[in-house]
Amino acid sequence: MTGVLLRRGLALLVLATAALAAQGAGTTRITWLGHATFRIEAPDGTVLVVDPWLKNPKSPLRGEKDPVAALGRVDYVLVTHAHRDHLADATAIARATGARLVTNFDLGKNMVRLLGFPEAQAGIATMMNIGGELALGAVRVAMVPAVHSSGMGNPFAGDQGPAVVYGGDPAGFVVSVRGGPTIYHSGDTAYFRDMATIGELYGPDVALLSAGDHFTMGPAHAARAALAVGARIVVPMHWGTFPILAQDVGAMEEALRGSAATLMVLRPGDSLVFQGRALLR
Repeated sequence: MTGVLLRRGLALLVLATAALAAQGAGTTRITWLGHATFRIEAPDGTVLVVDPWLKNPKSPLRGEKDPVAALGRVDYVLVTHAHRDHLADATAIARATGARLVTNFDLGKNMVRLLGFPEAQAGIATMMNIGGELALGAVRVAMVPAVHSSGMGNPFAGDQGPAVVYGGDPAGFVVSVRGGPTIYHSGDTAYFRDMATIGELYGPDVALLSAGDHFTMGPAHAARAALAVGARIVVPMHWGTFPILAQDVGAMEEALRGSAATLMVLRPGDSLVFQGRALLR
């Protein structure tokens, strides 16, 4: 009888330990808000928003009276490059939430000067450049290359001033969540062979890849990018926002067949939820 009780006690202890471990791992939530905009919430509550354009034609927040308020807590705004469809709501979010800016140094300076981004939230501590990494709460952010352009529209151009000003180099981000997944956001980009190096350096679990063609790589090249970085979960983005970006991203599945990658075509508003590095839904 004593042996039975001992075994039962040990079994309960194992179950309790497993439950505590799972609880400690917490959950990471990645929510697509249409176009290239994602909200990433880490297990410790740290929230990052990447390339915020909350009123894009496919955004689930488009109909909200106050999309910024509907977004909730934001600690950091990550901007891959200077085009308006990737930073349209960055200033409004920063003013409402106190979020700090993570982008290249040159773009950050022009966002402060020309777009009114709060200067105190765009300092040297969070502005960076390609090759650099930042520790932000429970996440580590690396800025990686992209092949695109990065001119920022000048709201004060008038009739004679330059319509576009310097926005630094375009980039992608790798977000490594402590106790959670590693996420690669490609930014707007073409396929390039050094994507394999991003995979070697960071080993992303999730790849959020531009796939709309015309301004970025299309589905065929996005599938090659997925194989190059080696992510096990592949999410196409920057597609379908406008008729010019209409694509059959489901065709990527055939190109990924036989690999370890799973294509997940999200609808705007859908989330991926992770317990540790395991996908729950």
